[in-house]
Amino acid sequence: MALELIGKLIKILPVQSGTSARGTWSKQDFIIETQEQYPRKVCVAAWGERVNELSAMAEGDVLKVSFNIESREFNERWYTDVRAWRIEKQQVGAPAASSSQTASNTVPPPPSPPLPPAEDPLGASVQEVDDLPF
Repeated sequence: MALELIGKLIKILPVQSGTSARGTWSKQDFIIETQEQYPRKVCVAAWGERVNELSAMAEGDVLKVSFNIESREFNERWYTDVRAWRIEKQQVGAPAASSSQTASNTVPPPPSPPLPPAEDPLGASVQEVDDLPF
């Protein structure tokens, strides 16, 4: 399952690094804000060579981030990471070249034509009243 997020890069956090049993590692978190009616901010982690790719980006750039979500348990608490495996700079105003679209990017189908009025058993026309506020 490929997960993608398109949004504006609003903050790049400092690089974190260390040494583990597998060798040295580096990680850099960055914050993306989606471009929807109700924007959401998402913290994404770039690991290894993705940190180098992120250094070529600037705050304000529109990015397309492909990522995986991974959770792990430690001392009976769960921690979830959003890990980027591809970071691409997008052209401003250009549509994303992606075959999979999210529900917010799809066009709704045209409304269906109105149904004819229902009839009661005696043959008289019955008008349905729809007084719901939505």
